[in-house]
Amino acid sequence: MKLDPTKMQDWEIAQASERTAKPIDEIAAGLGLTPDEVIPHGRDLAKIDYKKVLQRLGKQKQRAKYIDVTAITPTPLGEGKTTTVIGLVQGLAKIGKNVAGAIRQPSGGPTFNIKGSAAGGGLSQCIPLTPFSIRLTGDIDSITNAHNLMMVALTSRMQHENNYDDARLAKSGLKRLDIDPETVQVKWVMDFCAQALRNITIGKGGKMDGLETESGFAISVSSELMAILAVANDLKDLRERVGKIVVAKSRSGKDVTTADLEVDGAMTAWLVDAMNPNLLQTIEGQPVFVHAGPFANIAIGQSSVIADKLGTALADYHVTESGFGADIGFEKFWNLKCRMSGLKPNAVVIVATIRALKMHGGGPDVKPGVPLSEEYTKENLGLLEKGCENLVAHIEIVKKSGVRPVVCINNFYTDTKAEIELVKKIAIASGAYAALSEHWLKGGAGAVELAEAVVQACEEEHDFKFLYELETPLDKRIELLAKEIYGADGVEYSKDALEKLKALQADPATVTLGTCMVKTHLSLSHEPRLKGRPRSWTLPISDIMVYKGAGFVVPVAGGIKLMPGTASNPAYRRIDVDVETGKVKGLF
Repeated sequence: MKLDPTKMQDWEIAQASERTAKPIDEIAAGLGLTPDEVIPHGRDLAKIDYKKVLQRLGKQKQRAKYIDVTAITPTPLGEGKTTTVIGLVQGLAKIGKNVAGAIRQPSGGPTFNIKGSAAGGGLSQCIPLTPFSIRLTGDIDSITNAHNLMMVALTSRMQHENNYDDARLAKSGLKRLDIDPETVQVKWVMDFCAQALRNITIGKGGKMDGLETESGFAISVSSELMAILAVANDLKDLRERVGKIVVAKSRSGKDVTTADLEVDGAMTAWLVDAMNPNLLQTIEGQPVFVHAGPFANIAIGQSSVIADKLGTALADYHVTESGFGADIGFEKFWNLKCRMSGLKPNAVVIVATIRALKMHGGGPDVKPGVPLSEEYTKENLGLLEKGCENLVAHIEIVKKSGVRPVVCINNFYTDTKAEIELVKKIAIASGAYAALSEHWLKGGAGAVELAEAVVQACEEEHDFKFLYELETPLDKRIELLAKEIYGADGVEYSKDALEKLKALQADPATVTLGTCMVKTHLSLSHEPRLKGRPRSWTLPISDIMVYKGAGFVVPVAGGIKLMPGTASNPAYRRIDVDVETGKVKGLF
């Protein structure tokens, strides 16, 4: 059966490909994994015992050329980073390279809302699509349960401390933590977009029903536990990090942690199996690790350190993805993930589309569910050249790390030859490699030009370096990120943020934590409406959060909602099951 993405939906291509897919044990064997390192979950899925693999390989920690895929500032439709990751994996295989990939596990919230499942698209997909999109091997369920166990421990402790005196608490072996209900900084989680649950009151009823307090829900992938899963190097590291999660303050201002609640061990018990990355495949039969799914603003927004350690130890080329554009995703890959993993990239791919560049040049708004304006479907070199200022900014960001980037022009059928040549010319003049890729339409065969450019980039000598050292004061780090990465003139703090900044810089326990910025992904600035390459602006810091378990200080530029909302025309309206075959249809 010929697969034609111009006539078939993604789920139809995926299901047709799954009929001829290799058994997962064959994919594992091709990576050099031994049978005792593979934990099967049926014919098509497996978990990999990372500890056994890394122990067997010993000091062989980064055999592979390590490639990160990032992007320009995207439109709300996205510019195809995951599709490009899969396409590049297929393209490298097409030119004879031993390659693996790593992507995040999708959240149920976006999958059933408007974004889709993030498995790639067209002829560059990760399969099997249905388990990839719905539950997989249960990692997000484990995160949800471990997080909500923390909430059970916190709320029950608050109830008991409110109802019992010290003597009564002592009979249960408890010492009063004196938790201040006004300082609770965690909520319950579920893996759907449920705006009606953002703010709720719990504990209503009598004193046996809990302490009545304000609470709410966040989406599971925003849990600090998910951030920890992504950055932990092993189970011991994860166990230590779980115990450092701060849930509230005491009335005297002392941190109250999961270790204080004596729930950190039980939380870790939920996460033991989740530590092992999942192994899937592309529709052309290359291995893809799927592991972790943290938010791309309050966390690193990419697959796990462990998945990348496996890929770089087992393959000759390993392709990983960082969320959003280079200003957020690559910056966190560069200064957080690489610092935590010890791995260094050999190449960085910046995904760009003609559509997005025209938007940055002043084109009309691009909105999900709304047909594109003709500016995006007809040649317009003026808009495109102006919009390339955004591309140049992202090239400069990557070059600050010491790595020469590869610009991937993710091809749409409406792109013209003149438009493609203009983008290539500007990219090369800015110090990058440039390649056209047609992986969505042609799979690996369409990504050969990109694969060859990436191989060339990987062979180039480079001097990878971090933007800042951990000893750099927090205010100087924030200023560096604002000026050097986003292009701001400076930083201004709200009164609350300034007070928190001073307290954090005076606290020896937090001065060496990583800096994980929160800002919109829809602009280089903090303001989504400012497209292109904004100039003459100041970055406002409204708050600073701390995730001690994950190891992040999180300065906030603009608002943040940890529970997204469901749109008026969500994807679940089009998802169904064929009752004869049991196959799910409508996923994308």
